[in-house]
Amino acid sequence: MKIKHIFGIGAIALTVVACTTNPITGRSSLQLANNSEILTMSAQEYKSTLDKSKVISGTADAKRVVNVGSRIKSAAERYYQSIGRSADLANYSWEFNLIQSNELNAWCMPGGKVAVYTGILPITKNENGLAVVLGHEVSHALAGHGNERISQAMVAQYGGAILGGTISNAQWANVFEKVYPIGSQVALLKYGRNQESEADEMGLYLMSMAGFDPREAIPFWGRMEAASNGARQPEFLSTHPNPETRIADINKDLPKALEYYRAAGGKI
Repeated sequence: MKIKHIFGIGAIALTVVACTTNPITGRSSLQLANNSEILTMSAQEYKSTLDKSKVISGTADAKRVVNVGSRIKSAAERYYQSIGRSADLANYSWEFNLIQSNELNAWCMPGGKVAVYTGILPITKNENGLAVVLGHEVSHALAGHGNERISQAMVAQYGGAILGGTISNAQWANVFEKVYPIGSQVALLKYGRNQESEADEMGLYLMSMAGFDPREAIPFWGRMEAASNGARQPEFLSTHPNPETRIADINKDLPKALEYYRAAGGKI
């Protein structure tokens, strides 16, 4: 897919109010890019990825991915509806697919396009472990972390010109290429540590709302860390917080997560 297909004349619009607040974590972030364009690109890239991959369907593992993902999706939709923000998810078209790959990885593109690689399933062990992964990845999409990364790149490169509305189509495209290099997967966008930490917190709450035990998050991340075995870290962990910080943060967020879990019928 060529970048020109995404950036037509006037395709990218600067939002007047560019600061967005996450309704679950309360974190504010700068989001300048046009979400409809990001969703269009994500849908195209997702289809391209599936076309090039061996997608597994009908197996117990594939059904588990769909089941766990659907429960987390439904929990997110219920929560957003309860706070009057259903419109945030209006253009989502959720898909959950299992891809044959030894990689320890999973991702969710903007718009709810989710892929789980078979390589990570032995680390998840069960539905609760899989819910940790899917809650985390879905949270990246719901929190607009892709838009935030694009916006950070825009400000770093063009500064005040953005506020003056003087950014050309070619300049927007240039920024987008740097954040999402042509030929790479949109899903492989490198998030910052703050975004990873937010996805941990938000994902913990979402899995709890969906009726999965959030206490399983700590052993799961321990297994992920052990999977690196002192060698090159799995892609899934490459920009994540260090293990000690992550566990401390999860322990801090667990009481609230357990409240959501109990409300969803979970046993404490």
